[in-house]
Amino acid sequence: MTLLSSGPTTCPEQLCHNGACRRTDLTPLLSPNVRWLWDQVAQRADQRGDAVMNSGTMKITTPHSPAQRAAVIGLLAPRTLPPGVTRRIDLDQLTQALSRRGPDLTPGAVTAHALGRPLAPRAADKARQTARLTTLQHLRSRLARALPATAPVRPDDAGWDSLRRRGTLARLQQHPDPERLLKACFAVLHHLPAAGRADRRRLAHTATGSPHALDAGTDLACLVLAEAAAWSRADTAGAAREAWDRLGVDLDTLAGGLLTLGVHPAGWHIPANQPIVLTPHVLRHAQWPAPRPHEHPWVFLTENPAVAAAALDDAEDRVRLLCTVGTPSRTELQALARLAAAGWRIAVRADFDAAGLALVRAVLHTVPEAEAWRMTADDYTASLHPSPFEPGTLDLDRLGDAPWDPPLAAAMHACGRPAYEEGLIDQLLADLRQGYPSATTPARRHTTAGARP
Repeated sequence: MTLLSSGPTTCPEQLCHNGACRRTDLTPLLSPNVRWLWDQVAQRADQRGDAVMNSGTMKITTPHSPAQRAAVIGLLAPRTLPPGVTRRIDLDQLTQALSRRGPDLTPGAVTAHALGRPLAPRAADKARQTARLTTLQHLRSRLARALPATAPVRPDDAGWDSLRRRGTLARLQQHPDPERLLKACFAVLHHLPAAGRADRRRLAHTATGSPHALDAGTDLACLVLAEAAAWSRADTAGAAREAWDRLGVDLDTLAGGLLTLGVHPAGWHIPANQPIVLTPHVLRHAQWPAPRPHEHPWVFLTENPAVAAAALDDAEDRVRLLCTVGTPSRTELQALARLAAAGWRIAVRADFDAAGLALVRAVLHTVPEAEAWRMTADDYTASLHPSPFEPGTLDLDRLGDAPWDPPLAAAMHACGRPAYEEGLIDQLLADLRQGYPSATTPARRHTTAGARP
């Protein structure tokens, strides 16, 4: 291959660094008899991440072919090297020898043309990624400075390292248009409510023109929550809707909430055995009536709508059951706290899995006077299906503890299988009918079944 001296200032084949091949006739250097040298230079260049290879030293092993060893006379040594020996060569000297054929020629440039590919591709990719990240970091700093002083989230330079550790920057780089994504993120941060609440869909439409731009799992939603977590130095292990709630953003005030049987806010008049859903909007402002004299002051809380459906089929007028239909939000937990403050005792249970234990812990943390309901090691064992068609496995890393019954977590770790509320449905319905948790629940702490708290 011959490159004319009047050629371009960059390599026309995009092989070598900074057009080192220009004004150079590479033909003698690309002889098949010299290929052994460039193969070894290429291997070392890829290992070092050095596409130029014009400094330092490296080891080479000479071939047995006399013609191949003779082809590098003047490049590596003034005379023929012995066959099959390993020598350390000085890359500065090799560069000087190559410069007699071209002023900018380097061992890396010749090697790239000999092999027909750029050297150290991973190093080049890393350099491009570093340059791209630097550009994004500068853009982020400018956008942060433009946020209003009242913005509840104001990303700073320290947050950049947090985003890196969380893997957010890697996801940002993979986006087809990371600059546009970053600008959209700061548009959302600009419109976060400094006081009061905002609906997520309306916030998304105001900031981006699409009400679905902040839907769960979108790159934009993940980036906004990551910036908020980096700003507050908060953990992101919790549910996304909890993170939105802390930002004053409602996912949906008319969907979700608590499914209820026999438990209604003060002033409501609902027909007996009529299931309804108390939406987040209702729960945020709900005030609860106190228990009437001489009635069991217990409200049962479960996560599984199957329990609510069974209770409805088996219902008696005194059944009081709330169902979270999954992980409760902070709005729901605060509503439960107000329910307890009105004088009601809360008995809580969930599936025997990581999410279920987390639910019970969250309720007991928010409502310390609440009690775990049939959530012991013995209850877990009784809930296990004897021959499941597809036995599930527990996420033991996320399981956590069960402070209301420490043997429970140990039993779950030992077995490794989840168990579900349906496995205790008969016992749960019996408790619902009698109006208070079974006396076999250790967490009852000697409370008389019908006594007021």
